[in-house]
Amino acid sequence: MPPIRVLIVDDSVVIRQVLSELLRSDPEIEIVGAAPSGSVALSLIPQLKPDLVTLDLEMPGMDGLETLAGIRKLSAKLPVIMFSTFTERGAAVTLEALARGATDYITKPTHAGNTESARQRVREELIPKIKSLCTSHVSLPRPLPVTTIARARARVPIDIVAIGTSTGGPNALADLIPQFPATFPVPIVIVQHMPPMFTRQLAERLNALSPLLVQEAQEGKKLVTGQVWIAPGDYHMTVARRASDVVLTMNQRSPEQACRPSVDVLFWSVAETFGAHALAVVLTGMGADGTRGAEAIREAGGEVIVQDEATSVIWGMPGSVVAAGQADRICPLDGIASEVVRRVSASRQLANSSWAAVAR
Repeated sequence: MPPIRVLIVDDSVVIRQVLSELLRSDPEIEIVGAAPSGSVALSLIPQLKPDLVTLDLEMPGMDGLETLAGIRKLSAKLPVIMFSTFTERGAAVTLEALARGATDYITKPTHAGNTESARQRVREELIPKIKSLCTSHVSLPRPLPVTTIARARARVPIDIVAIGTSTGGPNALADLIPQFPATFPVPIVIVQHMPPMFTRQLAERLNALSPLLVQEAQEGKKLVTGQVWIAPGDYHMTVARRASDVVLTMNQRSPEQACRPSVDVLFWSVAETFGAHALAVVLTGMGADGTRGAEAIREAGGEVIVQDEATSVIWGMPGSVVAAGQADRICPLDGIASEVVRRVSASRQLANSSWAAVAR
């Protein structure tokens, strides 16, 4: 099987050297070129035909956003991983790049001159992303087709919607969250795998698009109707009952599935706190975070919806839930909001009619 052909685009000589040396050490990856500018990269892509491009966001002359626009004119589907600085501006520009068609991103090491630090970051983050995005080049287990079996469900209202996502998530959420009406009757809690600053920027962008109030989560905030909470980067987010209220709690316990925040951690707490009153949604993402949490939610009587493979950037997380037999419904991205609204509304109507029948 031929190796994955990667083109590196970065104005930093150090970064180009570090990336080239480290990626070449993996036999499944081949460096076909290293461009010092966006204009050079655009001239090389038709010649080299890379399978994936790593692209620096902040370059003199033609910056990363302009280069990305040029790449998308050449190819709508060529995977592009942005290299971002770990700053407020870097977070904002990265989210803009994702909205404009970047596939994924990675933050540069804080001290770019520290070669070992740069190597470690690339080893842990970039190589798995490259391999996941170029699935036609690597042997990955494929989940078997699953026919969802209807389950008897308690006649109780859905009181919370919990969403988990990773790679491709910011754009999926930008499509999904604005579709919920201002009258949506339950709170929404979200884990998106992102570092600090990035999650706050994401919340602000989604809030500008949505009729619901979208915020980065804070310790002790009470869950109320009409609000969406996003877990802050580097913190697990959970829900807990305090007297008659349910509140958000944060912790920095060990990562789960190498993730903090973790979808599993959120889903476990939702299952414990809400039981059969919970609805979980697993969107596009790399890895298997969310599978064990989805199992806990279904064991507690709740329901799980996953995004389908055709509309996912990477069908790792939702595919893992399906393969484990823990999906109640598989939906394309553009059908998830209506399915969630339908299930929430139907559950509440059913519960109300049941109580009315008992009262009679």
